[in-house]
Amino acid sequence: MKHLKHFLAIILLFSLSTKVFSQEKKVAVVTFYTDKMIDYTDLGIGGEEIINSILNLRDNPKFNLTPIMEKYHTAFFNDYAAKFPFKLLPEDVVTSNKQYQDFVPSYNKSDDALKNMIVYPNYKYIYEGFNGKTNEAGMANIFKDQADGVLFTQIHFALEKGFGIGGTATVKMKAYARIALYDKNGNKVFVINEGANSKKTGVMVRGIPVLSPDKILPMCESALEELLKDLDDNLPKIIKKSAKL
Repeated sequence: MKHLKHFLAIILLFSLSTKVFSQEKKVAVVTFYTDKMIDYTDLGIGGEEIINSILNLRDNPKFNLTPIMEKYHTAFFNDYAAKFPFKLLPEDVVTSNKQYQDFVPSYNKSDDALKNMIVYPNYKYIYEGFNGKTNEAGMANIFKDQADGVLFTQIHFALEKGFGIGGTATVKMKAYARIALYDKNGNKVFVINEGANSKKTGVMVRGIPVLSPDKILPMCESALEELLKDLDDNLPKIIKKSAKL
């Protein structure tokens, strides 16, 4: 009788663990990128000089955002993924999928426009957001047999004006992350837009920010550090919203 009870207990535990495992949700991350164009809207300035400065920064080989992108990628898959209430499909399973590789997204960018982006290796740039239903549903359909949803994420940077008088002022960098989850039918589960300011500051001289890579990159790095802290603090909010998946 004792052995029978022990056997039944094992069967029960196995049944429960199998049930939990079978109910575990899976999500495919389908795009992962950053933008090399630093937004300057908050500065309230325009004109040829600032536009040329932003473009020159973008094209300067010393302005390398790849290590920053790599840091966000590592944090996302190594730290945040373990706290999500769902499993992420292995990246190679997603990026090696032939349908994924052949997918032509709406609002696709030309090769010239893609110079503004750093897309993580093997991923595609896929627009998500306003009027992006075709892409969101298209991705969900490709992975519907493997995943319960698809996730889009990106980071970008923007300059924000600090304190100053006239054309001389301080500036900070703000890092933004967008994390958007859609179910297997392409319906939105949640969108998280998180932003954080850098601790490091820069300057504006005669109304134009100093945009040399040696000044801007440390600000981007500082902003990302603060953003990662904020994301980590807000994971419970993300997890709660994931229950709708």
